[in-house]
Amino acid sequence: MSAPAQSHLTAALFGLAAYAVFSTHDLIIKYLGTLYSPFQIVFFSALFSFPIITLILIRDQNPGTLRPVHPWWVALRSLSGATAAVGAFFAFTKLPLAQAYTILFAAPLLITVLAIPILGETVRLRRGIAVVVGLIGVLIVLRPGSAEIGVGHIAGLISAVAGAMTSIIMRKIGSEERSVVMIVYPMMTNFVLMACALPFVYRPMPLHDLAYSAVTAAMVLLAMTFLIRAYRYGSAIIVAPMQYSQILWATLFGVLFFDETPDRMTLVGAGVIMLSGLYILRREATTDVSQNTPVLRTRTRVGLSSGLRVGPMIRLRSGRK
Repeated sequence: MSAPAQSHLTAALFGLAAYAVFSTHDLIIKYLGTLYSPFQIVFFSALFSFPIITLILIRDQNPGTLRPVHPWWVALRSLSGATAAVGAFFAFTKLPLAQAYTILFAAPLLITVLAIPILGETVRLRRGIAVVVGLIGVLIVLRPGSAEIGVGHIAGLISAVAGAMTSIIMRKIGSEERSVVMIVYPMMTNFVLMACALPFVYRPMPLHDLAYSAVTAAMVLLAMTFLIRAYRYGSAIIVAPMQYSQILWATLFGVLFFDETPDRMTLVGAGVIMLSGLYILRREATTDVSQNTPVLRTRTRVGLSSGLRVGPMIRLRSGRK
């Protein structure tokens, strides 16, 4: 096997490992969601993330302050990140895992749309058609008029929109803001907002459930570490499609632990959304098609419960701003 092929294979394997860990994380979140409010789950996830992220931030030796260069964009990104996390956790709780993932997979389509007004991206006919086809896939899953659209579906859609907004803002200001700023503010926003909601939804958690919350925080860090390794070995066009492996894990976990079997329309809709997303990735990889490549530059996933994003983490570890 040639060196480039070996590198691509390594990147794909690390990407698959990352999304396998994310899927296992979501399995635990779904279990916790049967007992506790998503606000409480996000709060403890953020709480247990503090020590881990603090150790990571200590390694940042770049001079500077925590004052954002773009405070309003940072604030909006922090709020959208918190919204995406709560929405995703709520969707995992209320929907079959496979259906929740399928709705969240709409995020790359929404990133393409939001890139037009925020990044000044030009979306040509083929990518525009791919977005429309992908959104049709979302409608296939939701089946408005023939199936009841519940709060879980709405939460998943809100998470996809908020996650897409978070990614676009990161693309807009990420090169000008310190990595520490892009990590600390979303983390603090999650913690403070969830703490405000906690008195209204709190249920006492036994020690084993607190341990599960701590495990989910560690699993996010492990998955992010795998993603960082993946992007070091290969480009986004290799790594990004690996996110769709989550639908396989969701189907397996749903059958094994929750007696969930995805129906035919969910699978059809998932196929349509994934194909449109893959086509958008391929089009963005063509240099004369996209100036900003907003989807390719989105190197994480919707619904992370802290400020951890692959881009700032890579910059921190490489010693850049």
